[in-house]
Amino acid sequence: MSTDSEIIQRSLTQPAAFAELFDRHARAVNAFATYRVGRHAAEDVLSETFLVAFRRRADFDLAAESASPWLLGIASRLIRRHRAVEAKHWRSFVASAPGADHSSLGGLDEAMSRVDAEREVATLKGRIAALAPKDRETLLLYAWQGLSYEEIAAALGVPVGTVRSRLNRVRRRLDPQRRMQEFEKAQQKGQTVGRV
Repeated sequence: MSTDSEIIQRSLTQPAAFAELFDRHARAVNAFATYRVGRHAAEDVLSETFLVAFRRRADFDLAAESASPWLLGIASRLIRRHRAVEAKHWRSFVASAPGADHSSLGGLDEAMSRVDAEREVATLKGRIAALAPKDRETLLLYAWQGLSYEEIAAALGVPVGTVRSRLNRVRRRLDPQRRMQEFEKAQQKGQTVGRV
């Protein structure tokens, strides 16, 4: 199996080879864009991302094996152009906090746990929507796309220290009790799987 850098290098002389890169990363780019600007605008971001990547493929750093941070960086810059749509999406996201009734077939304790969880999710949605766009973008690359600090830095074209600073600021805003930090410590020890 070829690395992304090998595919990009091959595509310089055989442009059709670039389709392999699309096949590998389209789903992740589309998911990221969907979270950021909604399903309909995400389709535009997806196609624009790969169009820009194809045009700029000669500029790709062939020392990097994965093109994921590069592609997500392109997508992030394109998403900035969709800020009005993104703001509207987050306002509707906050307004759509679950309010549906649940049956208590699982018992009163289980029903109360669900209600508490729904309240916490509604609060978290509002806090995410209130984040500065750069902080929200960094959080989404970390939590939803699973990128490392270094990959986020590459995607956004900022130093790793800036990523650390943004995520620290996000932690303070989203989780004043530091449950997020405890989760990450447990994750580093191999006790959990996935991201917050």
